Amino acid sequence: MFVDNINRRSKIPFYQQLYEILRGKIVQGDWKPGDMMPPESELIEQYQVSRNTVRQVLDLLVQEGLIYRQRGRGTFVAHPTLEQTMLRIISFTEDMQQRNFVPGTEVVSSKVITTPIEIAEKLQIAEGEELAVIERLRLADGEPMSIEKSFLVHRYCPNILRYDYALNPLRQVLEREYRIKLIHARQIIRAIMASGELAELLKIQMPSPLLFIERVSFSQDSLPVEYLEIFYRADRYSLYNELQD
Repeated sequence: MFVDNINRRSKIPFYQQLYEILRGKIVQGDWKPGDMMPPESELIEQYQVSRNTVRQVLDLLVQEGLIYRQRGRGTFVAHPTLEQTMLRIISFTEDMQQRNFVPGTEVVSSKVITTPIEIAEKLQIAEGEELAVIERLRLADGEPMSIEKSFLVHRYCPNILRYDYALNPLRQVLEREYRIKLIHARQIIRAIMASGELAELLKIQMPSPLLFIERVSFSQDSLPVEYLEIFYRADRYSLYNELQD
């Protein structure tokens, strides 16, 4: 039977009891993904525990990926951790639609730069050549999930920055307007800590871990067209791959 109160005669610490109560409400579906959690003051009054106890429990639930905080809004029940397959190239929009989430995109910046040497080598172009750079915040049901920074060889897709990428998926624009289809990619994955700028965009606390992917995508003509940096929230994503002997 589910217990929804603190047993003050128990030897189990209050924070552990409160953790089990709140976790039970999430796991059993009393609080559903996207629901706002009761504020700290309400939890303190309802369970007659200290503010430190409530914060300790909420921190544990955040670490477990069951809830997340948004600055200025409150604390919310998280969607289950998303498993990102590594078997094929898939757009964020397509991925979220397959999971029955509403995908969203906010354009952080778009500009033309000259290619630094480290990216020039990856894209097999001359240092100083023009790159179109599009940085996007990706959301699922309004929750920030990742940041994508695309570096595109500009001569392959001139004037590509004229489109609104909050409304137009980049891969669709490449295929429709420039006849460029990204058919394979090479990538490196590693763990990093979020910078202040990334943490602010993703609405996560610092320090928080991120999954960082560097990807070079190739066209149907085997040309390296895009260098992509993706910063995934580590509390919302796991990466999946199958290995065969």
